[in-house]
Amino acid sequence: MNTFGHLFRLTSFGESHGRGIGGIIDGCPAGLEIDVELIQLDLSRRRPGQSKITTQRKEPDQVEFLSGIFEGKTQGTPIAFAVWNKDQHSNDYNDLKDVYRPSHADYTYIQKYGTRDHRGGGRSSARETIARVVAGAIAKQILAKAGVHIQAFVSQVGEVQLNKSYLELDLTKTEENIVRCPDPEVAEEMIARIVQAGKDHDTVGGVITAVATGVPAGWGEPVFNKLHADLGFAMLGINAVKGFEYGSGFEGTKLSGSEHNDIFVKTENGIRTKTNNSGGIQGGISNGEDIYCRVAFKPIATLLKEQNTVDRANEETTINPKGRHDPCVLPRAVPIVEAMAALVLVDHYLLNKTNM
Repeated sequence: MNTFGHLFRLTSFGESHGRGIGGIIDGCPAGLEIDVELIQLDLSRRRPGQSKITTQRKEPDQVEFLSGIFEGKTQGTPIAFAVWNKDQHSNDYNDLKDVYRPSHADYTYIQKYGTRDHRGGGRSSARETIARVVAGAIAKQILAKAGVHIQAFVSQVGEVQLNKSYLELDLTKTEENIVRCPDPEVAEEMIARIVQAGKDHDTVGGVITAVATGVPAGWGEPVFNKLHADLGFAMLGINAVKGFEYGSGFEGTKLSGSEHNDIFVKTENGIRTKTNNSGGIQGGISNGEDIYCRVAFKPIATLLKEQNTVDRANEETTINPKGRHDPCVLPRAVPIVEAMAALVLVDHYLLNKTNM
């Protein structure tokens, strides 16, 4: 399945070392003024080579729109776009053609398809997320007109954790450092942890927190397309993601029901809740409070050190990968998490409009 969404649909295509990555967006409403600079900004936040803690692969990741936008506005027709690959070092992967890299999709792709593109992981590469970021940036612009805004940030790198609620933070500071953590002091610790992983020719994982504000009550479905279930589906489809929780998540299991319940109160702005352990979603439907979630990323599987493995001939062997790889995926994954949240929310926004 290469298509995501119900009414607002993205179909992505391309491989890491192919000619390019792209997508087709169907179901985007007509008449939306597209700010290409905002789309390019999100691509720049995702692109490689942006700082000392990311891979030094130099890709401009410039988006080219091929259809669906005329004189700066969407036409209600399919929006096709492409980002052309510029800096592939495919020869770096020649030694891995017949070898199964630990914790990669090499073995599973062979079992499913009988073939695979070994150059940079092919279709299983995180470079495919370019298409999600472009579509998500357009979804953000639709949501902004509805008063909905999404902000993600790095809240944990390895054992370095940001032990504050998002409500205690100034999220406008997220882009002020290269790790994208809104707390400057914790950000320095995170950067140091990533730098050390790189020096050790190793990698480190962590957590990204995402917050959506301005979502009104009533978005979502009560059974199979619960809003939180769709968010989980979206986040777990991102490369290297190993876990998803929303609201109080796993920590909420330590509370009693009387402690966990979000009490309704009457305010000048209508019905609200005193607390938000529900994460803005109850019964699969938004309740008007902030929607917040946490997404766990494993350490990147490609290590620049020798590891034991098995090849296609079922012989034991070793690998020592070459190339330019991130020691930590988190800084570049922030716009990807935002994009997937936006794709889910814009879909439910449009679905909600059809039910009104």
